[in-house]
Amino acid sequence: MNVKRILVAVAAAALAAGAAPAPAAEGAKLDDVEVNVTDVASLQSGARTFVNYCLNCHSASLVRYNALRQLDLTDEQIKDNLMFTAEKIGMPMDIAMRPRDAKAWFATVPPDLSVIARARGADWLYTYLRTFYRDASTPTGWSNLVYTSPVMPHVLWKLQGEQVLKEVPATTRDGRPVVDEHGQPRKLAKLELTVPGRQSTAEYDKTVYDLVNFLVWMGEPNQLERKRLGVWVLFGLAVLVFLTYFLKRAYWKNVH
Repeated sequence: MNVKRILVAVAAAALAAGAAPAPAAEGAKLDDVEVNVTDVASLQSGARTFVNYCLNCHSASLVRYNALRQLDLTDEQIKDNLMFTAEKIGMPMDIAMRPRDAKAWFATVPPDLSVIARARGADWLYTYLRTFYRDASTPTGWSNLVYTSPVMPHVLWKLQGEQVLKEVPATTRDGRPVVDEHGQPRKLAKLELTVPGRQSTAEYDKTVYDLVNFLVWMGEPNQLERKRLGVWVLFGLAVLVFLTYFLKRAYWKNVH
């Protein structure tokens, strides 16, 4: 594996992990999501979304296209439906955009997404991709509840639609208003869909779930095989401990 690619990906992951801004509005919390990397249909859907919406600006240089065979896809299916940035099935998921061009156009280089799920976490990615809202004060016209003024615009807005941010009074479970230490009403951020997208809210949430599921899988494509192998390794160690115990007894029987 190319050492330069490894160093670039590690640096990107470290930058992503260490540069998480504070929430844009008080009360913005991460949504819990339970990914399932054994759900092949979900991973295939996530791969389709990834190559169509993410792989234009973001690379995944530590993952090769032939790794998608693990998603029950043939080479022909990968080439015809998912491989738009390479000529050979064994090539990495790179992009044509050069880093210096990205720097000139966007003022920053879009990070490599090979290990973004391991750097950010599934909950962060799931919440981030669902909480974009219109904000005319930002250069892109978009902001986000968990990432203030993101450089990346909302690339999935045609699917989700357009949301706006509203502040609503915070209340307790019994309906009483919540106040801060100064006695002022506490406000919570709430997103309201003003322009519907191509998908319903449930459909868009499923699209984002599949994409996040794929990003988690992509962070370690061989994780299922590693876990299966780990079971056999533990079984072998257990047998070895059993044999070692009886070997010890055989050596020490004459001592006692």
